[in-house]
Amino acid sequence: TQQSMAPPRGRLLAAALCLLFLAAADAGTVGVNWGRVANDLPSPAAVVQLLKQHGIAQVKLYDTEPAVLRALAGSGIKVVVALPNEQLAAAARRPSYALAWVRRNVAAYYPATQIQGIAVGNEVFATAANVTAQLVPAMTNVHAALARLNMDKAVKVSSPVALSALANSYPPSAGVFREELAQSVMKPMLDFLARTGSDLMVNCYPFFAYADNAGVISLDYALFRPNAGELDSGSGLKYYSLLDAQLDAVFAAVGKLGSYNGVHVVVSETGWPSKGDAKEVGAGAANAAAYNGNLVRRVLSRNAGTPRRPDADVDVYLFALFNENQKPGPTSERNYGVFYPNQQKVYDVEFVLGGGSVGGKGNGGLGWQDNGGGSAVPAGGGGVVRAAATPGEAWCVANAMAGEARLHAALDYACGPGGADCKGIQPGAACFEPNTMVAHASYAFNDYYQRKGRSIGTCDFAGAAYVVNQAPKISNAEKGLSSV
Repeated sequence: TQQSMAPPRGRLLAAALCLLFLAAADAGTVGVNWGRVANDLPSPAAVVQLLKQHGIAQVKLYDTEPAVLRALAGSGIKVVVALPNEQLAAAARRPSYALAWVRRNVAAYYPATQIQGIAVGNEVFATAANVTAQLVPAMTNVHAALARLNMDKAVKVSSPVALSALANSYPPSAGVFREELAQSVMKPMLDFLARTGSDLMVNCYPFFAYADNAGVISLDYALFRPNAGELDSGSGLKYYSLLDAQLDAVFAAVGKLGSYNGVHVVVSETGWPSKGDAKEVGAGAANAAAYNGNLVRRVLSRNAGTPRRPDADVDVYLFALFNENQKPGPTSERNYGVFYPNQQKVYDVEFVLGGGSVGGKGNGGLGWQDNGGGSAVPAGGGGVVRAAATPGEAWCVANAMAGEARLHAALDYACGPGGADCKGIQPGAACFEPNTMVAHASYAFNDYYQRKGRSIGTCDFAGAAYVVNQAPKISNAEKGLSSV
């Protein structure tokens, strides 16, 4: 039972200090993949202005297009460039080729263009398997070229890995790399990343897993919305998001190759399509808004750790900046963009915490927290996707993914110094049942939020809470959750 509704002064002080400590932790960062497989995109200069307008401070490219790199010069935006798969073999065979490539495509623009990383190849095992054996040698030669130019401390080298590199990903604790990749490629790559202080880049798409298994995977589980969670019987850990499960499968696979806890993980691609073919279950603007919006909110709220690595700060690059009309494949492939080529938003998602776009109209930091309740997209595109709810209705609920310790500290604060009325969740009171941390915290957080006039920042609690626009379902406790 939770006996924390009226804690003594010492515990209140400890809870307040805990919240301050959590708020001071490093947050992850959110960037975006700037793909250009289209014939209707804005000029690079216009794109850079769009990035700055919306507070997007990091981009990942798929090449080293000079016009793009020149446009990014002086912008303050950090950049990851790419050595394409088709040049990988040459870079692996000839150190001189790698040196010339780095001189021409990185050193020529740095530091005016803040290049911070080089992605050597992209999903090589999945899309260019014939050069798999050359991947780590190419990475090694590119790094040696950077070292020769005294750039290796500022510019790191990695290679995005697709989840298909795993032979098994469910349950997460059973994650393991494919036998033909584990010792021959992944272990040498991890050794290289650990030695050079570089990140492991992983491309994760919960959409694909959901679309293929919609009958057994909850949509809420895929979209970071409140859900019952999934227990990993192998580890005893409980998961409330599909992305967490995918990342922990990677962490488990890495752990089976050695101790690489010091290697930081970057989600180099993730996203959700706003449109798809009939068989692409779940594709749609409302779901894309919910997935990307809730993910951004979570990362920037310092709450991106996974059950296996709860203290990890995970950096994320959304896919993608624009809808790209020349990409082959199903309809979804051309509809991952956050923006249309006319620079209007496909749906409402913000890239900064606690307010709207830099220099633009904000949404108070709330419009992106649970955008999946319905859709309202004006004709002609652009426009907003928001929850279908009575105007003005909003509730503050506990984020189960924050974990018991963080919820407990936030609950103590809300019921103590925060001034929330927590009598309703005392033992024997009307809303004591269900007697769970999530239910009690939701009651307390919402009371605090409503008392504070639902003002910006009053439903956060260091990432332990978020706003929803549809009445939450928390059994008896929902009777105590009022939106007015």
